[in-house]
Amino acid sequence: MEQIRITGVPEHFNFPWQLLVKEQPFLKDGVNLVWEDESRGSGAMNSAIRNDSTDLAIILTESFLKDKIDGNPGKIIGYHVKSPLVWGIHVPAEAGVNNLNDLKSSPFLVSRKGSGSHLMSFLLAKREGWNPQDLNFEIINNLDGAISSFKDNKVKAFLWEKFTTKPLVDQGLFKRVGEIPTPWPCFVIVASDKILEHKPELLQKILNEIYSINRKILEDKESFVLPISKAYSLEAEDVRDWIRQTTWAEDAEVPSEEIGITLEILMGLGLIDEKMDIAEFIQNLNP
Repeated sequence: MEQIRITGVPEHFNFPWQLLVKEQPFLKDGVNLVWEDESRGSGAMNSAIRNDSTDLAIILTESFLKDKIDGNPGKIIGYHVKSPLVWGIHVPAEAGVNNLNDLKSSPFLVSRKGSGSHLMSFLLAKREGWNPQDLNFEIINNLDGAISSFKDNKVKAFLWEKFTTKPLVDQGLFKRVGEIPTPWPCFVIVASDKILEHKPELLQKILNEIYSINRKILEDKESFVLPISKAYSLEAEDVRDWIRQTTWAEDAEVPSEEIGITLEILMGLGLIDEKMDIAEFIQNLNP
């Protein structure tokens, strides 16, 4: 039985992939889909694509684009989520922080360099008029690492998807002092160079299946609220708020102008210092 490894963060955005893996639509063809949680985020998934420890990964757009320029051999085969990701800006609940300016010279917790939490800190700095070169970082690997770091109640910041951290805010462990949305579609589906070379037809079939599931959710979002709430231990009303503002991709189109705009923003932030042909980032499986 051939295994196709699919990696993503253990968060509600990836509920459609959980449904796909549960359905196992390709068993009759001798193909087993295997889901692998990666709590350390997009930087770790970029590494997994690079070292061939996964076949597919659902990666934050900005993180993969930067890593592609830095030599990642994988390519985008489609979007997974087309709406922006809304990052909550969090501090320890007892740190005494009341506004964003209190964070100007404070450490930012990031899962790893090149991750979304890392790159979005630069976008926040630009928005707030801070010098991005003055940012300093503490690597905490994942959400559990942030929880541990916040226990000292010192002034520090942590950017993470706001509904994922909402239970921690409700419990009084985190305090959210602001939000910042991505100015681009948030999740891309990235395939390794090896599976692109050897299994392009299978990749197209996988995309067809995941987009079929995405369409079902978009057509009847309310019926998925309770299953997602249960699967990710989120309050139903929070899931309802989130799902209303979330748009999953329904096909594999990745407009080159969207990638170009994202690259321009990353260059403006000083996060990339060269441009590549946009065609180098994308693999169209169904030309």
